[in-house]
Amino acid sequence: MNDDTPAAGQSPDPSSTGQTPAAASLARAVERRDATEAEAKTLASSIRIRILRLCLDEALSNREIAEATGLNPATSLHHVRMLADTGFLEPQEARRGKRGSREIPYLATGKSWFLNTGDMTTEMLEAFTAEFTAAPYEERTMGRMAAMLTEDEVEEFRSRIDELFEEFRSRRKKDGATQWGLFIAMHPSDPHAR
Repeated sequence: MNDDTPAAGQSPDPSSTGQTPAAASLARAVERRDATEAEAKTLASSIRIRILRLCLDEALSNREIAEATGLNPATSLHHVRMLADTGFLEPQEARRGKRGSREIPYLATGKSWFLNTGDMTTEMLEAFTAEFTAAPYEERTMGRMAAMLTEDEVEEFRSRIDELFEEFRSRRKKDGATQWGLFIAMHPSDPHAR
């Protein structure tokens, strides 16, 4: 969810944009732009990040979102409205709810994939932890590694991960497919290395 918008066909210069090499690498793979203040504020919430994931492939009503996140409906509606007002959620055609009431389902637009939002470490980790621990233990996969890499190898590794992310992110609705979450973080292990 970090982005900058380089000119078409141009790679951003990390030193001129303030980007990390990873963000610059991702910007090369997918054209991105800086989030507005309102967009960045909207995405600076682990619960709103989770709502976007919930509504990624299936339109959900506020009631369904509240149930899935454990929020009361009024709190959920506050988050849903912020996401809709900034274009991250799009209202769909109204439908009848469980008790016959009119519900408006919302679908994620995918807009967050193309934004640079600054440091959202805490929000991303909180959203990931909530989603990961809610998944059945038997179906979770987790790994951790340390690797000795030169600067060129770090850039190669980041580029290949970015390309893999983009390849699989672009695969949406398919028969027999279910949504899986993926979280990857990369950081220098030795605090004295930099």
